[in-house]
Amino acid sequence: MKRIKYFIFTLLAATTTFVSCDLDRNPLDKFAENDFWTSEDNAELALTGVYKGNILFNSPEYTPTDWWSYGGLIFMEFPTDNAYDRRGTNSNFHKMTNGTLLSNNAYTKAYWENSYAKIARCNRFLEGIGNLSDPAVVARFTAEARFIRAAQYFYLSQFFQDVPLVTKVLTKDEANTVKKNTKAEITDFIIKEFTEAAADLPRFKDLKGSETGRASKQASLAFLGRTLLAAKKYSEAAAAYKEIIDLGDNAIDPDYASLFLPSNENSNENIFSMQYLQDQAGNALPQHAFPVKDGGWCLINVAAGLFEAYQFKDGTPFSYDSPLYNPDNLGENRDPRLDYTIYYNGSAFKGSVYDCHPDSQSPDKVMGGQTTQTGFMMRKYFDETFSGDLNSYGGNVPVIRYAEVLLSYLEAKLEAGEGITQALLDETINKVRGRASVQMPAITEVNAAKLRPILRNERRVELAMEGIRYWDLLRWGIAHEALNGDIYGAPFPGSKRVSVKPAGEPDKYGRWWVNSRAFRQDQDYKWPIPQSEQDINPNLR
Repeated sequence: MKRIKYFIFTLLAATTTFVSCDLDRNPLDKFAENDFWTSEDNAELALTGVYKGNILFNSPEYTPTDWWSYGGLIFMEFPTDNAYDRRGTNSNFHKMTNGTLLSNNAYTKAYWENSYAKIARCNRFLEGIGNLSDPAVVARFTAEARFIRAAQYFYLSQFFQDVPLVTKVLTKDEANTVKKNTKAEITDFIIKEFTEAAADLPRFKDLKGSETGRASKQASLAFLGRTLLAAKKYSEAAAAYKEIIDLGDNAIDPDYASLFLPSNENSNENIFSMQYLQDQAGNALPQHAFPVKDGGWCLINVAAGLFEAYQFKDGTPFSYDSPLYNPDNLGENRDPRLDYTIYYNGSAFKGSVYDCHPDSQSPDKVMGGQTTQTGFMMRKYFDETFSGDLNSYGGNVPVIRYAEVLLSYLEAKLEAGEGITQALLDETINKVRGRASVQMPAITEVNAAKLRPILRNERRVELAMEGIRYWDLLRWGIAHEALNGDIYGAPFPGSKRVSVKPAGEPDKYGRWWVNSRAFRQDQDYKWPIPQSEQDINPNLR
């Protein structure tokens, strides 16, 4: 939403205080409420506050401020086999999957608090918006607020599962005694919300000018599809995704890398994105992610698991033993999306060579303190000509892309037990793989059991570092398999300095050992409700 970029504050957010579980509010006392809700401009400003939520502009995020902020979305890669937080074992993201997740985790608490603060804003907005006189404006704004509220409940239900379903403004006493609803009840609610919101939201193609970035019909349908996929309602999910496809407003962009840059951030492939504006409402992703040579903190480290997921250019799976593998140029003969997404020792980044070799004297030497811990860094999202304030970068963060829609549609058809045809593959996964800047060989496998791992790997590399992987692993029920064992980084064969696991031997491929994960099947599929909330309200235990 363009106005999000320009309105850094909102009357509604500035005069509303959330306490306890962030489920209630104190009375508004800074303006006459009846007068406020008679103005469409005021209502739009309040809606801007609902979109913006708790996001901090022009400042580094030390805890997640929103599911859609860069700290809430991209950093969700840290608990997965795609990435590693430089802060290591002390990272609250790492604790989500290393066997030490507890109810005092600061980041799960932040997601909870920020979600309910945003839900409270939505509820407050929905109780006031009906006072406007224009029915069309009321319908549109209501649909947007319902979409945003439903999205919060989508994330809460996916990770915490059983949570309070609050659809009205609460008093403090009500907030402190609210009870949990089941995940199934939350799912039924958000299916209804996303479906009805989609009916009143404009199509993607009609969001132009100042409306760019606002919720569209396709955004709501995409979240509906996600909800139905997670609920294993595969035929219904396929129908939701097919509706997006049939609308025809979105397409696969020929230039993969540019989708994540300010120059092409409003491509019609990017269905819904978190909006940022350089120097006015920017993000601090460069500060967190750039290497030492460029003034960054090296926080976002890609893991070897993701590097190894990219196929060779001929479509064969990656192997360190393949004659196509070049240890001196890790991107050679590989899926082009590898180099669009990550960089490594010897790569050019921001006009100079990135040197993280353990034998070098580079300030970016692997494990040299506040440097890369894996030897792999994230390239995606960065305009390498950017030379401004590292805490105020203007690149958007995509939340839903059309590529995800196509891959999810294929998954829904596959899991629904429908026959897979070459035509279906060509309209979905092969469109994603076949974009002009990628041109990976077409998939021809129509056997469902054999196609499933191919499709899951395609999701991994296509949507890498976009905050999708953790959710995928949970809903597929394979997190306890994928998130157990050693975490490796880049290969440095022949290096004089090696990193090995405790009491272990050096990796035969020269990979840099980093840490380990120990996802617990019996408890880590469900986040514990924050202890501070349980202490206030025993109904949340």
